[in-house]
Amino acid sequence: MLLKVLLLAVVQGAAELLPVSSSAHVILAEKLLGLDPTAPEMTLLLVMLHTGTMFAVIFYFWRSWKRSFFSSRKALRDSAAFIAAATVFTGAVGLLLKKVIEKFVLGGGPHAQVEQIFGNLTIIGTALAAAGVLIIISGLKDRPPSGAKAPAGQRELDMKGSCLIGAVQGLCLPFRGFSRSGATISTGLMLGMKKIPAEEFSFALAVVLTPVAIARELWRLMAAQHMPLLDLAGAAGLLYPSLLGMVFSFISGLMALRWLSNWLERGRWHYFGIYCLLASAVVLSLHFSGL
Repeated sequence: MLLKVLLLAVVQGAAELLPVSSSAHVILAEKLLGLDPTAPEMTLLLVMLHTGTMFAVIFYFWRSWKRSFFSSRKALRDSAAFIAAATVFTGAVGLLLKKVIEKFVLGGGPHAQVEQIFGNLTIIGTALAAAGVLIIISGLKDRPPSGAKAPAGQRELDMKGSCLIGAVQGLCLPFRGFSRSGATISTGLMLGMKKIPAEEFSFALAVVLTPVAIARELWRLMAAQHMPLLDLAGAAGLLYPSLLGMVFSFISGLMALRWLSNWLERGRWHYFGIYCLLASAVVLSLHFSGL
C-alpha cells in the first residue's frame, strides 16, 4: 500500500501546478491501481496530497506573496478582504451544489454524500473537457496577436472579480476533473487580470480552502470507521498513510514547481486546455472500455 501511496503522491505533485486537474489524474491512477476513489480513506488521502503540494506552493511563492500581499497595510487589508469574500462565495456555491447533488442526483438518502461521484469517470471526463474549453478561451483571449505587445490596460483585482473567482472555485469543488486552478486563473484572465496576479490569487485561495477540506474528510473517515472524534490514537493510525503521501507530494510538488513555473508563464496557457481535452478523451475511452 505504501508503494501505491508514493506513486499517487508523485502523480499529485507533478500535476498540481498545471491546470490539468491533479485530482482527475490521481483518481485515474487510483482506479488503475485497483483502489476505490470514493472510499473515505482515498478522499482523505487525496486531500492530504493536496496539502503537501499546498505547502510546496507556500514555500515557492512566499517571496512573491510578500511583495504583492504584504507590501503595505492597504495591500494586506485589500488582499485579506478579497480572499475572504472569494472564500465566502466558494462556500456558498459549493454547499449549494453539494445539497443539490446529494438530493436530486444521489436520491437524498441518509448515506448520500457528494464524494460518491468522485470516482465517476463520465463526470471526470466531461469536467476535464469543460475545463479545457475554459482554459483555451481564456488563454487565447490573453494572448496578444503575433508581433503585438502585451495589453497595457489590464485591470487590478477588485471585490466584484474576487467574488466571481470565488464562485467559480465553488463550482469546481464537487467535480473532479474541473481543475480548480485552471478555472480560477482562467476566470482572472478573462476579467483582464495579468497572469501572475491571477495565479497568486488562485493559489492563495487554495491555501485557505485546503484545511477546511482536510477537516471534513478526516471527520468523514472517522465516522465511516465508527471512531469517536476524540480517539486521537485511532485518528493517527488512519492518518499515517495520508501523512506519508503528503510528505512525498510536497517533495515532488516542489520539484515540479521549480521546473514548470517558468514555462507556465510564457504565454502558453491554452496548451493546457488542449491537454485537458486529450485527457478527457482518454478518460472517457477508458470508462467505455470497462475500467
